[in-house]
Amino acid sequence: MPRPHAPRRRTGRPPLTSRPEIVAAARRLIDREGWEKLTVRRLAAELGIGATTLYHHIRDKDDLAVLLLNDYVARRERPALPEEPGERVIAAATALHDALAAWPWAAEVVTVDGFVGLLDEPALWMVEAIVAAAHDHGCTRDEAVDVFRGIWYYTVGEILVRARTARGQGEPDRSAHRAPAFGRFDPSQVPHLAAIGDRWPLLAARDTYPEGLRALTEGLLAGKGR
Repeated sequence: MPRPHAPRRRTGRPPLTSRPEIVAAARRLIDREGWEKLTVRRLAAELGIGATTLYHHIRDKDDLAVLLLNDYVARRERPALPEEPGERVIAAATALHDALAAWPWAAEVVTVDGFVGLLDEPALWMVEAIVAAAHDHGCTRDEAVDVFRGIWYYTVGEILVRARTARGQGEPDRSAHRAPAFGRFDPSQVPHLAAIGDRWPLLAARDTYPEGLRALTEGLLAGKGR
């Protein structure tokens, strides 16, 4: 009796990998191992494809980060924004801060002035809201970009400093000579720092972003338009 034919193996190009599949696999790896250990090769293995195939979709790790950030920001719920322009700037900037604080590694990828050109429109609503609110306040569009840029620098700086501080505190092999010693300040040289001394870490750890954001926003908008 003749044997049934074995199923023929499919040949040719491997099945296409979709953007949602890439994003989902990358997020699994980040949740499991952290952003620092994510590589294109590890992501390809997670997807069950070759790295060469994955390079048809993303150029490098920075390109992957932009892809992830576009997806992540576009999925976040948009808060209701106030009518008053200054308050609208603060609300949109706070949403931007909170989004990046949850993924501080993403802030490192977009710490360039031209990052706006990297993101898709759905992921840019917070930038659009800040620029539009500044314009509604009376700024020219050039001045509105200056307003956003000042807020952007403040926000990203705060996120990166806090993220790096948290990472440093979690490193058991941190060298002893790098540990801060605030009690060593000489009062004759830096009297105010000496008076603060070892209280500095506690004071610096306070969340003063909202107060700083309000003061910065008011300063940037002062004298413009109204």
